[in-house]
Amino acid sequence: MKYYSLNHQSEPVGFREAAISGQAPDRGLYFPSSIPQLDAAFIQQIHTYSNEEIAYRVIRPYVGDELDEASLLQIVSETVNFNIPLVPVTDSVASLELYHGPTLAFKDVGARFMSRCLSYFVKHNPDKIRGKLVVLVATSGDTGGAVANGFYKVDGVEVVILYPSGKVSSVQEKQLTTLGHNIHALEVNGSFDDCQYLVKQAFLDQELKKQLFLTSANSINVARWLPQQFYYFFAWKQWKDKTDPPVICVPSGNFGNICAGMLASASGLPVRHFIAACNANAVIPGYMQTQSYQPMKAIPTISNAMDVGDPSNFVRILELMQQDFPRLKSCFSSVSISDEATKATLQRVFKNYQYLMDPHGAVGFLALENYLKEHPGSKGIFLETAHPVKFYDVVEPILEQDVPIPESVASILHKPKQAVQIDPAPEALRDFLKKM
Repeated sequence: MKYYSLNHQSEPVGFREAAISGQAPDRGLYFPSSIPQLDAAFIQQIHTYSNEEIAYRVIRPYVGDELDEASLLQIVSETVNFNIPLVPVTDSVASLELYHGPTLAFKDVGARFMSRCLSYFVKHNPDKIRGKLVVLVATSGDTGGAVANGFYKVDGVEVVILYPSGKVSSVQEKQLTTLGHNIHALEVNGSFDDCQYLVKQAFLDQELKKQLFLTSANSINVARWLPQQFYYFFAWKQWKDKTDPPVICVPSGNFGNICAGMLASASGLPVRHFIAACNANAVIPGYMQTQSYQPMKAIPTISNAMDVGDPSNFVRILELMQQDFPRLKSCFSSVSISDEATKATLQRVFKNYQYLMDPHGAVGFLALENYLKEHPGSKGIFLETAHPVKFYDVVEPILEQDVPIPESVASILHKPKQAVQIDPAPEALRDFLKKM
């Protein structure tokens, strides 16, 4: 499998080079040269396969021969070694709970896969990496903790996480600032978009490139993005009515997650329709109405992981749809949900169905519920992307009761924060990296 840049000014590369580099030299995102088509019998008999076997079959074509079979099997086994249940909430709505991993968020899957791939490449291809390997990542919340956990104490890799000051939850901040060792947290006096801008500028810094080998752990990296397909197949494995595919609603910020689902669908996974559920950061809902892409300054909301005003991965969705807007509109829609509606949904679903959601899940639930009302007879899945405890400071006042605290969170709540504050200026990040 080769990967080409969506800016079309760089040479195609293999999976290893795409994963190590993160972004193409022309600043474009990498995209697979072809979409693998999974065997129809595999889709029909998916309930007979283990999650490890499913993940291996899905990712093998994208990796090619750049990872041997035994190593890839080990990597996917370690990536999906926790439960990902599909839980009924109402007669027509089910929740795909993606928060049973080590950092209680869906990004554990991509981060664990990527960290193990990079560890393999550092060990087996040291000549490909010039200087110290530094993983740079901007986070609006969950990515930081997942990447920190995935790369913690990985030999030969330093991780630098940029997060917006005061705009991640207290639990999220603890998860990305308390590990130490090879994990470095930078608290940026700005927004997530500022963090993402600093990361992009660092990749263009020729002076830094002479000293460090920089790569990204955001979903712009194919090794983070592609394995997110796995749990869409796991959902289908658990979906009872195989004659009636689900509508899938994804709480969306940087659009890597829903793009992975759409890629899975293009490979043969049965899905009736995709909904990108956004908060007040409604760039893509606006695009779907006007066909005009208008980036915006990110608006802070209670579903902070989706506070993205210029989603990087939407360009991949357009490429997947071959820049055909009618084709996109036939299988994809996007809506904006307010904070007020999110709070009301959290309360109503907990009261009526005794199901506890986080704010992002509530955005997804309401967007799906509204779609199903307009399409009677359809049923669907929303992605519950993070454990409610990660947003207990939002959820508890709304529900007026405590959120149970898992041991993985209780063990870090009293650990001291280790973070360096910087201004949202490229020279501030450059100075930090040069001192590493």
